Amino acid sequence: MHPYDAEKWKKQIDEVISQGPYTDTWESLMQHETPAWFRDAKFGIFIHWGVYSVPAYANEWYPRNMYVQGTREFRHHEEVYGPHDQVGYKDYIPLFKAEKFDPKEWCALFKKAGARYVVPVVEHHDGFQMYASELSGWNASQMGPKRDITGELTEAIREAGLINGASTHRIEHWFFLSHGREYDSDVSRFADDRTHLYWPSVPVSDDLITGDSKAQPEPSEEFLEDWMFRTIEIIDRFHPKELYFDWWIMHKAARPYLKKIAAYYYNRAVSWGEEVLLINKMGAFMYGTATRDMERGQLETIQEEPWQTDTATARNSWCYTEENQYKSAPSILRDFVDAVSKNGCMLLNIGPKADGTIAEEDAAILAGIGEWLSVNGEAIYGSRPFRVAGEGPTKPKKGAFSDMEDSPYTSMDFRFTIGHGKLYAVALKSAADGEYVIRVLADKGKETSQSDLNALVEQVEALDPDIRIRDWEQTGEGLVIRTEAVQTELPVAFRITLE
Repeated sequence: MHPYDAEKWKKQIDEVISQGPYTDTWESLMQHETPAWFRDAKFGIFIHWGVYSVPAYANEWYPRNMYVQGTREFRHHEEVYGPHDQVGYKDYIPLFKAEKFDPKEWCALFKKAGARYVVPVVEHHDGFQMYASELSGWNASQMGPKRDITGELTEAIREAGLINGASTHRIEHWFFLSHGREYDSDVSRFADDRTHLYWPSVPVSDDLITGDSKAQPEPSEEFLEDWMFRTIEIIDRFHPKELYFDWWIMHKAARPYLKKIAAYYYNRAVSWGEEVLLINKMGAFMYGTATRDMERGQLETIQEEPWQTDTATARNSWCYTEENQYKSAPSILRDFVDAVSKNGCMLLNIGPKADGTIAEEDAAILAGIGEWLSVNGEAIYGSRPFRVAGEGPTKPKKGAFSDMEDSPYTSMDFRFTIGHGKLYAVALKSAADGEYVIRVLADKGKETSQSDLNALVEQVEALDPDIRIRDWEQTGEGLVIRTEAVQTELPVAFRITLE
């Protein structure tokens, strides 16, 4: 039995879609354009924060793995919290107090980092909503912190002049806690209760979870409707400018619901007078109807349409854990510049602690990125791709989950953008001797063909005032820029004026 009036929600969805201009067909949804704000923003903050931040152990899949017998998460739960038949994931909720959560303080940090948009996860796979909801009592407003976390954060984001988004990972809840059904645990006792956090916890083979769009058993109509209603509630409550879904929306059974959600969302945005975008993962949406996302990865070439890479400050987890393996700000910046050169944006994730504070490591990384952007942002914000994305000996990373190790970039690896009537060349590493050679800008003289750039350089400047240019010349080898050697792990950006 539904704990709410499902027919009311269906009627509301149908009415909004019937009003147009978008209908729930790929043909109609293809008319939607990528927002101008997204093309210009380039950098956003992703936030994974919830009840799973309480154990601060392993990663955000702890709620699932703590019920998988034999795993270290299973053992950790028993050793720290107690037997699974006496203490379960639901019992972490009172420990999630968020007593030090200050959304304005968070947003001040995000703004200083140079971010232009913020996308908090408002419901993760665990099924606990981080906002006041009419559809379930298992939410942060009624339990745990007893605060409308997403509502407060959304207000602070807007007050800071940033663009707000929202991410829902609810669809994975279909199977997420299912291993708790395999023995006497609190999940096995409550998963069949339609009103409980643990519902439905349907067993699905782990190898099918990862990428089979026809995994069985497929999500039921009842579950998919509930997922759709929750998504509609998020849309109407928070007016997110980016709506992000995680990967399991690729399941075939979700397609009709995705079309309805998209039509509803796009129509609502028209009525708000706002530009919005949907995130497309694993081809769940028809190409041209939503914005492509590459999780923890890069694309090899310039894309015709804007896209997004979402990655995290930590390699091993999206949420805070006491064993997080953090990247460096220079490493993240190199991947960021690479994405921007290919018409992409970066959504960088942090994981706050259960008390609502942001880890020192996250704060330091964001500060480092912000310091670089405050000097070199001219080459990033509002930029567009050049004719070529870059050059250099290091093969670009491509595909999802390719950010587990740093690429061995050199001072010969450049990425290019254009904007403000200028060409920008960013060396991904500084040159030990202070000399940079941009080969794509070689002076071909009489040998110039229609396929060459034939770029005539008028002036070269370093965006960072600490990088002093001694001289430069355009030769048959390339544009040679000689600087006073400055050793830095950060990318080095040049502004190039062409005749």
